[in-house]
Amino acid sequence: MAIQGIDVPLLKKMVMNGAINLKNHHQEVDELNVFPVPDGDTGTNMQMTVMSGVREMNNCQSTSIVDVAKILSRGCLMGARGNSGVILSQFFRGLYVAIKEINKDILNVDDFLKVLISGYKVAYKAVTDPVEGTILTVVREAACNTEEHRKEFKDINSMMTFYLEQAKISLNNTPNLLPVLKEAGVVDSGGTGFVRIVEGMVLALEGKLIEAEETKPKEVKPTFTYCVEFILEINNKDNFNEADIKSPISLLGDTLITSLEDNIYKLHIHTNKPGRVVDYAQGFGEFSAIKIENIRLKHTELEGGVYSKKPKKKYALVAVCFGDGISQTFKDLGVNYVIEGGQTMNPATNDFVEAVNKVNAENVIIIPNNSNVIMAAEQAIDLCKDTNVRVLKTKTIAQGYASLMVYDQNVDIDVNVAEMTSAIQNVKSGEVTYSIRDTEINGVKIEVDDYMGIANGKIVVSCKDKAETSRKLLKELVTEDSEIVTIFYGQDINKAEVEALAAYCNEIAPDIDVEVIDGKQDIYSYIIAVE
Repeated sequence: MAIQGIDVPLLKKMVMNGAINLKNHHQEVDELNVFPVPDGDTGTNMQMTVMSGVREMNNCQSTSIVDVAKILSRGCLMGARGNSGVILSQFFRGLYVAIKEINKDILNVDDFLKVLISGYKVAYKAVTDPVEGTILTVVREAACNTEEHRKEFKDINSMMTFYLEQAKISLNNTPNLLPVLKEAGVVDSGGTGFVRIVEGMVLALEGKLIEAEETKPKEVKPTFTYCVEFILEINNKDNFNEADIKSPISLLGDTLITSLEDNIYKLHIHTNKPGRVVDYAQGFGEFSAIKIENIRLKHTELEGGVYSKKPKKKYALVAVCFGDGISQTFKDLGVNYVIEGGQTMNPATNDFVEAVNKVNAENVIIIPNNSNVIMAAEQAIDLCKDTNVRVLKTKTIAQGYASLMVYDQNVDIDVNVAEMTSAIQNVKSGEVTYSIRDTEINGVKIEVDDYMGIANGKIVVSCKDKAETSRKLLKELVTEDSEIVTIFYGQDINKAEVEALAAYCNEIAPDIDVEVIDGKQDIYSYIIAVE
């Protein structure tokens, strides 16, 4: 059926269908990570970003398309994770900006084309140095090429189908724009995630609503706070479609498990909105049993759920860390609040906003320790207007560690940021991890399960033997001018191994000071800072 306009119900269906399609394919997007390291998370970040927006959108009862677009944009902003997630949230902000300007109950073909163009323009503005061959290119080329062919479209369907085709063409061309993609033999992961969203939107226009697939979460620590389980007696079994309850509820969390026998429907889900799960399900029948449990109490100490009303202290530091030993080290060096994550789970913008509120300080310095976390942290600056927030551009744990060595709570924040930034520039970062696929990067041939040595963001060595890889990496990082080496060793390393590596440091540079710290991190056998 040819669709001439998009109203609130259809917009909700399109966005939700796109979100579900990405959710169902997020693991394949994760696997497109250029580096063959086991922490690829673009698909996870993007689906969690858009799901955050969809959850808020579905809870919005307004009949105004402007209100719905605003709520969607805000939800994506607060849930934005990783660079691609932040860019995606800005795309949805661009949609809202245009919808607000158009201010009509139903968007026609020309209106929605303006919306798509606004999406790419706002996304570009959010990035200081846009890189072509990424999700930015895909959203721009899809919109601009569609605009050039405007006269060919008689309805929304034909326009969105063309928009999707152009997005796919642009995606397939990303390796020609970004050499690292071509060398790794992959297309851009962020662009792939965006295409999956658009695919779902087009299917919604065709009346084909996607059902969320059940997946097992890969995170050890739960992302959501509550575990909800219930048994529901369905009121009208003959007219009951399981997808009507399952798909919307799937957007409220993860670890969804369901079963239906006769008129008895059982459901289990992890969520941050238990009330919404229960309220929505109640429309289909009567509960015979309900259990809601706070699962995060087993993993972290909560702070009472309210922010402190005490007078604000002058300074506070917030850092993103992974590994209990690394986190404790950062706390020992003055960090007031640690956000767990960074490598396998990038924090959302809302995590930084909550952290800034909890530390209750006039000045807050955020130390992201991951290049894929910086943009989400920076979005918190404008959301915390009562606090002077600065974000250090620390891309590694090693850089964050070095910055803390020069932090002084007795000097002005600008002086601190300048000194800490200088320290970041003077440290060399190294990591040892393992490969999850065969590839070749920067002339280094890598096979699956090889150990890789990464120096300042570049893979410089790949070997079958972990100790050999670690020594070659140190040889790359340590020179006669080096003064201090700090080695954070992971869960897979024993004392004898790390002591042997420390001794090798002194073979390279006899006068160097070597500090060994039990980081207790996973995935990375060693994280090394050389100053």
